[in-house]
Amino acid sequence: MPRLELNPNFTDPDAFYAALTDLHRECSEEESERINARLILLLANHIGDQQVLEEALAIAGRAAGSTDRQIDE
Repeated sequence: MPRLELNPNFTDPDAFYAALTDLHRECSEEESERINARLILLLANHIGDQQVLEEALAIAGRAAGSTDRQIDE
């Protein structure tokens, strides 16, 4: 059964963060929310596996409001 990759897996996390913040830089809050929704759906489609997506949803729901940098499973 596929599992969600929780270990760092970015080739260049700083470049991704910079691109993401640049994308939102001059957007309204509503535009930013739409961009995030589209990005989530694009990445969910890329993952494709329902169990992995449900695992991600569960972890994201538990981590909401948490300042932990590492998520233990």
